[in-house]
Amino acid sequence: MNQSSRIAKGSVVQLSPEDCGNPMFGGCFLLVDEVRTWGVIGFVQALGENGCRGGQAWYRAKWEEFEYCGEAQWVPAENPEAA
Repeated sequence: MNQSSRIAKGSVVQLSPEDCGNPMFGGCFLLVDEVRTWGVIGFVQALGENGCRGGQAWYRAKWEEFEYCGEAQWVPAENPEAA
């Protein structure tokens, strides 16, 4: 099965440490927000501090930069203050 056929909004992918265009994201799990012809747009949820959730580090990953892992059970609200 082609991995692009099973990836949708809410999918979880892992960015390759060797192939990731930005080494800071290598090995991270990315939550997919949009699927495009060239790959996906998604984010890595950052840790917060003092009991508050952190922000989201957004990344655009080409198909060759990641592997499909599964589906997210929880997706953070777009506005963390409203959650």
